[in-house]
Amino acid sequence: MARVGVHALVSGRVQGVYYRQSTALHAERLALAGWVRNLADGRVEVWVEGEEAAVRELADWLRQGPERALVDGVELEEVVLQGFVDFCVRG
Repeated sequence: MARVGVHALVSGRVQGVYYRQSTALHAERLALAGWVRNLADGRVEVWVEGEEAAVRELADWLRQGPERALVDGVELEEVVLQGFVDFCVRG
């Protein structure tokens, strides 16, 4: 199966609700690589790489997020693979 990369911007109540950590745990379970971080404007930014089906599954999960999140929208953009080997939470 093909490997793909996706950049996502998640808006709504997604900071302070365990969104980054939950994203990292979900990505790790799916054997994905990349990172997640909070942005100053209240959104969460995600860069993910891996098998296409797993990336799609994470993208679907981003639309809901953890229990206390209220996701208003997710912007997805396919990107060139950067070769990440693990998934981490960034500042």
